[in-house]
Amino acid sequence: MGDGAGHSPVERAKALVDRAWALRSTTIASPPATRVETEQAMAHVQRCLAEAVALFRAAGATTLLVAALGKLGHAEEDAGRDHAALASREEAVAVARRAGHPMPLAHAVRHLGDLHRNAGRLAEAEACYAEALALYGGHDDAPALDYANALRPMAILSETLGRTDETRTLWRRARTLYAAVPVKEGVAECTEHLARLG
Repeated sequence: MGDGAGHSPVERAKALVDRAWALRSTTIASPPATRVETEQAMAHVQRCLAEAVALFRAAGATTLLVAALGKLGHAEEDAGRDHAALASREEAVAVARRAGHPMPLAHAVRHLGDLHRNAGRLAEAEACYAEALALYGGHDDAPALDYANALRPMAILSETLGRTDETRTLWRRARTLYAAVPVKEGVAECTEHLARLG
């Protein structure tokens, strides 16, 4: 069953996500002239993503739903709507957990951890990061960049908590993965932290 344009609801939702994410990227890279225009653009991003989430949810497209909820969480964070961002992140984790997809779950849990860490909920953040790292570590084909991006916030958190030895290990592992991708900025950040730690 398609929509009026002859596309399935899932295809329409994918197009909405692509359009919203492109607009978000453009708005962040080259902000409009006024704050009102920026707010209007970001509100449009949020509306497109919310519509895509509803379409994916109705279609039972779980993997796509998890990704769209993650993007909606980003858009809510951009707008400073922390409660809405948390709700999107928590739903993404719940959907991925029910679906039994370890890599989307690891990604969703890591982003939920970031939200907790940014809000100062360090115990919750640590639990999320530990779960994400266990999922990546237990998967032979874990994407190197995603794994590195999960090690990075755990290293930041570990450093904040004064766990120097653990922090060094985490930054070294992240640097190795960033070098394999390669992501020069990631390697540089890890190297900088390791140099500070001595």
